[in-house]
Amino acid sequence: MKLPAVAIVGRPNVGKSTLFNRICGKHKALVGNEPGMTRDRNVETAEWGGRHFELVDTGGIDPGDDTLIPRHIFNQAKTAIQKAASVLLVVDCRAGVTALDQELAKLLIQSSKPLFLVVNKCDSPKLWNDAQEFHELGIEKVFLISAEHGLNVGDLLDEVVQTFPQDSGQAVVPIREIKVAIVGKPNVGKSTLLNKIAGEERSIVSPVPGTTRDVVDSLVVRDGKTYRLLDTAGIRKKAQTVLMAEKLSVIMARRSLERCDVALIMIDATEQASSLDATIAGYAHEAGAGVILVVNKWDKISKDSYTMKGYEEQVRTRIRYLEYAPLIFISAETGQRLPKLFSLIDSVAQARRVRVGTGELNSFLQKAVLTKASIPANKQVKVHYMTQVGTAPPVFALFTNKQSKIHFSLERYLINKIRDRFRFVGSPIIIKQKLERKTG
Repeated sequence: MKLPAVAIVGRPNVGKSTLFNRICGKHKALVGNEPGMTRDRNVETAEWGGRHFELVDTGGIDPGDDTLIPRHIFNQAKTAIQKAASVLLVVDCRAGVTALDQELAKLLIQSSKPLFLVVNKCDSPKLWNDAQEFHELGIEKVFLISAEHGLNVGDLLDEVVQTFPQDSGQAVVPIREIKVAIVGKPNVGKSTLLNKIAGEERSIVSPVPGTTRDVVDSLVVRDGKTYRLLDTAGIRKKAQTVLMAEKLSVIMARRSLERCDVALIMIDATEQASSLDATIAGYAHEAGAGVILVVNKWDKISKDSYTMKGYEEQVRTRIRYLEYAPLIFISAETGQRLPKLFSLIDSVAQARRVRVGTGELNSFLQKAVLTKASIPANKQVKVHYMTQVGTAPPVFALFTNKQSKIHFSLERYLINKIRDRFRFVGSPIIIKQKLERKTG
């Protein structure tokens, strides 16, 4: 079964390739101020809300230009439109309605394909009123977006995927691997955990610290889901890392954090959480990975009814900035609580990819955040609106009236409230402040 296709069309230099890159999450299409950067069809597999589809970027169309290159571009675009399940006609909000926009709208309406009018470069609410003139093109579904900043792109895609056949875009693409990096100090049980999960010895286990040097990749299928487990070398303090092989191992371990979905920060229950544990956890946080704090060797501890609570408090005190990370006590040797660990891995991996619609996000921002009297007043910087511009990890653009940094307590407050409201469990949240540029 073939994936449904979504064609992006429009006249030159309206931002088609920028939108293509935004939806794909890649810088695959060339983007520049010079018209005609794209000539041939550019195709990439994309995903939204669990639905997979082919996204097709076309060159700028001018049906009236019969010279060789424009004619070739027009023919390529017509082919893309014919094969498409739906079509996005992109126009430039700042330029207003042009004669070429009108001509393209007529051609596309005649195609009888599900059609979306995408008014691009609406970077400010002040441009939204100007964009109303585009309704004269006669296309029912109109979306005001900024492809560059990601504004309202999610809302557009929510509607686009609804045009797909119900059985399309789901069974064609294999289940995505969940990449899980197992990191920690030497000899905390990383390789033991990998072997227990895999059901066989994939990594050498020994009481000698530093047995693992390279990152060991292992594929494990559990309950129909595929996990790629990355067993890494134990990370030592810099002063103790002498051999070149050890230094390279630490570099490889840190790189595994940059490519994983979830990092399991392994902590030895027979020891107190240390500053090195905190440093390693910091590497995962900086890499944007989802994080789970895994206290191993819990079967080795003499316990009473207060032991678990007391140990968690000690870990939380040592690693304060990871208060958002779930914590679990396990035994890699016996398999204690491994099913619960996998449940946490699934939850954290999914949370990193949650995308919140701009309308819902700003409604929440106004009602639940900006009206709170507990937020320190800042007369210099005012928050206007927010939009989500990325996932894995979730990234939000906060548009303000000035370039000056918002108060750190407001940023922390926003992050905590967003996490609680939209359940970004175990995932770092990034807020990028942007100046709302005035126009006119």
